[in-house]
Amino acid sequence: MPLYMDRHDVPGATAEEVAQAHTSDLAIEAEHGVQFISYWFDADRGEVFCFAKAPGPEHLEAVHRASHGLVPNEIISVSEDSVLRFLGRINDPVDHTQIESPFRTILFTDLEGSTSLLGEVGEPAFMALLTEHDMIIRRALVASRGREVKHTGDGIMASLDDVANALECSLTIQEGFDARNLEGEAPELRVRIGLAAGQPVHHNDDMFGSTVNLASRICDAAEAGTVLVSDVVHDLGIKEGFSFRQGDERMLKGFSDPTRVFELLRAHP
Repeated sequence: MPLYMDRHDVPGATAEEVAQAHTSDLAIEAEHGVQFISYWFDADRGEVFCFAKAPGPEHLEAVHRASHGLVPNEIISVSEDSVLRFLGRINDPVDHTQIESPFRTILFTDLEGSTSLLGEVGEPAFMALLTEHDMIIRRALVASRGREVKHTGDGIMASLDDVANALECSLTIQEGFDARNLEGEAPELRVRIGLAAGQPVHHNDDMFGSTVNLASRICDAAEAGTVLVSDVVHDLGIKEGFSFRQGDERMLKGFSDPTRVFELLRAHP
């Protein structure tokens, strides 16, 4: 059966109320041919996200309508692999104390001058450098409990549960390349990093579609050796003690209006 994730806007709802609504869904799911797998609740933003198997989106909507009347604001088709990569381990919360937030920070890296580097050193040497590059980034992701979503050829896209972890991971990555370059290894490897944060379902996007797109474009706008972040990551990072340069407006590819971005400073909180 196809897999779906939906979004419910529930401003003011509590974790207990959300858990009760989910229990009501489970009680009648079989009547509509639906199997709920898990759900997430972001209390700060008043949004619930359900992950389920269903013959079609209308069946998922029918369960919610019949059990508690909270009809989804959005329903998108997803794969189990994408859910695992972005959101991590999937489990159905036993009670409201185990409900997790689906809010994630998406991190993109990009190796400066990868095409010219390939032409300069040749494919065998370039692949060895790329392996070294990957190891620096992956070590930082493991230390920050990040998940690699995909390898982009000359960079990595990752998902992290916590903004502070994502910012710390970004600093660790840049420090890793700095240390490697200071050892005199030639040629130097320098990466740019972009961060954005958001929810898994937003206005008929693919999973984290708008957040992924924003993080990718912010990465494209960054200088090699720097980390640029969205306004949401900046605001949450400030609360965690991270420091940023004053934001500036950038025209990002695919965005009609200027986007405010901030450079993360190399200072740990």
